[in-house]
Amino acid sequence: MNKANLQPLKGFRDFYPEQMRFRNFLFGKMREISKLFGYEEYEGPTLEPLELYAAKSGEELVKNQTFVLKDKNNNNLAMRPELTPTLARMVAGKQNELVFPLRWFSIGPRWRYEQPQKGRFREFWQWDLDIIGLEKETADAEVITVACEFLKSLGLSPKEVRMKINNRQFLQRELEKVKINADKIPLIYKAIDKKDKMKGKDWEKYIKDVVNNQEQEKKIRYILENKNIPQELENLFYLLEKFGVGRYIEFDPTIVRGLDYYTGTVFEARDADGKFRTIIGGGRYDNLVGLFGDKKIPGVGFATGDAVLYEVLKKFNKIKEVKDKATVMVAALSPNLFDIAYQIAALLRKDKFNAEVYFEENKLEKQLKYADRKKIPFVIIVGPDEAKKNQFLVKNLLSGEQKAFYMEEFGSFEKLLEQFQYNNKVV
Repeated sequence: MNKANLQPLKGFRDFYPEQMRFRNFLFGKMREISKLFGYEEYEGPTLEPLELYAAKSGEELVKNQTFVLKDKNNNNLAMRPELTPTLARMVAGKQNELVFPLRWFSIGPRWRYEQPQKGRFREFWQWDLDIIGLEKETADAEVITVACEFLKSLGLSPKEVRMKINNRQFLQRELEKVKINADKIPLIYKAIDKKDKMKGKDWEKYIKDVVNNQEQEKKIRYILENKNIPQELENLFYLLEKFGVGRYIEFDPTIVRGLDYYTGTVFEARDADGKFRTIIGGGRYDNLVGLFGDKKIPGVGFATGDAVLYEVLKKFNKIKEVKDKATVMVAALSPNLFDIAYQIAALLRKDKFNAEVYFEENKLEKQLKYADRKKIPFVIIVGPDEAKKNQFLVKNLLSGEQKAFYMEEFGSFEKLLEQFQYNNKVV
């Protein structure tokens, strides 16, 4: 096998234990904040019929970004590029049995065939969170609040990230004033959505070609530059202030979101200096569930990916070492002491400590070096002299302290550690 074959596919990633620790930490934060607000976890299939997205997500996503494969019956299947259509299908399938409003969230893999870049991969993990069954602005406010509280829990301040909010009904009203034909408004939305994705001159040419009217183009530019909060968003901004996240939010008329199903509020979290386009994105979709069932059921939600969050946290120096490894290592100084080492490790695990046994027969110095390289803070040393006295040593690699204890004192390892300069939250 040559070196090229040792690399993952373009846009896909290997997750070594260090990366998995961070990913699990991040997913843990997502689950924690979701459950704090009363959301329940769900999951859907990773493969769906291609038509599920073709009718609901928009032409660009389906034609240019979706991984498509055929089953043995020649049906077109899609590796899910997003989860909202699946959510809509699931809700419609049991709409007479479910208790509304639904507060649901999901964390899982997605696939999009796009050009890999910093913060964007072809395979990524995404957190989706939605309220289904509420038309009121309080639902929009709650979902945005969850997103802001999540950013806050990661240590990101309003000076570092901003939640930019707009409303498609406002944009439609303003575009209708400019005499833009209704059938052309979705094209204008797409053009506005591309504004931050394209170079200035390229976008200038693109918007001219789409509008094809110099006077209308001039008025559209004015709409996008006007920062006065429109009436469609006044109450939402009031609620977000009351909910305690007012410092994170701002009105931005250029936010439209690229997916076709959004009908009202749309929002995107971005870093303050715009290095990353979208950290969290979402909005209101009042017609999507109705495409699958016989009832119109409104919804609002957001999604965020693991890759961009990592890059944002890295940029602002918010990534801290995640302690998801053995907190104690048991070192036996001769093979005939392994039995005692296993017994001690079993007692540690019973006491809810992560513990591993050093299996090889090596000098203590080598065993301590191994523990230090793995950043394991405590080592229990079982040596011949200690065994004769029915004792064991505990060495704190963080401080260098070392103490001897009798086996009968082991009742709770936590109590033994109180005799060290020890902070349980650090380990």
